[in-house]
Amino acid sequence: MGKSLFIPKVYQSILDIIQTEKAIKQIKDHFESELSDALNLTRISAPLLLRAGQGINDDLNGVERMVSFDALDVSNTPIEIVQSLAKWKRGALSRYGFIEGEGIYTDMNAIRRDEELDNLHSMYVDQWDWEKVINYKQRNIRTLKNEVRKIYGALKSTEKYLNKQYPSLEPILPEDIYFITSQELEDKYPDLTPKQREDKITKEFRAVFVIQIGGLLKSGEKHDGRSPDYDDWTLNGDILLWYPILERAVEISSMGIRVDERALLKQLKQAKANHRAVLDFHQSILKRELPYTIGGGIGQSRLCMFFLKKAHIGEVQVSVWNDHIIDECKKGNIPLL
Repeated sequence: MGKSLFIPKVYQSILDIIQTEKAIKQIKDHFESELSDALNLTRISAPLLLRAGQGINDDLNGVERMVSFDALDVSNTPIEIVQSLAKWKRGALSRYGFIEGEGIYTDMNAIRRDEELDNLHSMYVDQWDWEKVINYKQRNIRTLKNEVRKIYGALKSTEKYLNKQYPSLEPILPEDIYFITSQELEDKYPDLTPKQREDKITKEFRAVFVIQIGGLLKSGEKHDGRSPDYDDWTLNGDILLWYPILERAVEISSMGIRVDERALLKQLKQAKANHRAVLDFHQSILKRELPYTIGGGIGQSRLCMFFLKKAHIGEVQVSVWNDHIIDECKKGNIPLL
């Protein structure tokens, strides 16, 4: 573990620990406000715990183990700690009566026990999870790109705001975000791995949205894994930003238009997960009881790390790290919280 840890040759945090803590609050407050205004979102409360067996917890790539336990006063029902709220939010939009063009966002906290720890990955995940109601005709690439541009605008605004508070934190985001499909990326760089392709294209354009992640490419390989039952693999993607501190692309957001009944059945079949179709959440989609939606997650700690020009996510969040990471960060002058 920790083999992919990257230590910059010369590193000095621009802000000290107390300045960092204050700046984290400023970033979160400003971005949250910009995001909710741009996407017409209302903040709601979110669960940390979910009942098992309903298909609501996020399976991520389908292989990660969930943290679960039995509770003293909830009999015969295992309890799971959230991995993300990709599915729960869609049900919340229906239960709370949101209509087309309206949406929700929330502070999502999760534990992902199977993360391989490095500069960007922690067992503790904190992100803004958001979801918005759309109509069936809006299930297209144009809608997806429009929402991406709104989120990117909120990123640009936050970077500019932070620079006014701390002039030493100079803006690096380009004026616009560049769009490319995962297949176009494979065609452009067929001899590179998906992560190498992301690094190469993002280094060139500095802000990139890679469209269509989850399905097989012409090579027979996937660009990246996605659970088959929330994003429509033809209408989703990742926001990537070039990060000079780590000399690589950083994924800030995974998002997409959610599956309709046809996409759900198709993707469950491709993923050999047809057994999930009987679960409550999946039945709600197949019976058209849930609204058509678009949504995603935006990493809070990653965003703070990016804007504050930190070398490790542990500089902006408190988590548990292995001895190798602790020792190497100490040697590299990286102050973990």
